[in-house]
Amino acid sequence: MNDEQLIADLHHRWVFGWERDEGDAPFDFQRTFGGFYDSDSPDVRLYDDFDPEQRVATTAAGYGAIWEPAFRGMVSAHHAVDDGPHVIACHDLAASTLVFVARVTTPDGATDIRTTTSLVWRRTPGGWRIVREHNSSRVLPAGALDDVLPDRR
Repeated sequence: MNDEQLIADLHHRWVFGWERDEGDAPFDFQRTFGGFYDSDSPDVRLYDDFDPEQRVATTAAGYGAIWEPAFRGMVSAHHAVDDGPHVIACHDLAASTLVFVARVTTPDGATDIRTTTSLVWRRTPGGWRIVREHNSSRVLPAGALDDVLPDRR
């Protein structure tokens, strides 16, 4: 498998790491994503505009602290890849872009979103790790993903 294929596989697995089903064990960012992010790099910058506070994390642990409370409060989160991943890799850096759709269900109801995610990966002794992340989401009309993400209950 070449670097582009490896990064594409990692990005795809990363998307589905966010998957949640009703009744799952509490979301644990480190357990799920510890092997995806470069925990030793001072270059880490992680951002997702779905975060209401629009914070930029400079460590994987800091990013996990943003998302653990939200994901622990969810009933479910289901995803489908809409486009990509598209990867370029050269030497010790790579970039991947992927578009996914998701239905996030909380006790208050469901929200459908379309997200473009761009990740920058650095080759480390342990493998490729994320050092930059930028996610841009758009909320879709209610039920927009009914044919893509059917109710799993």
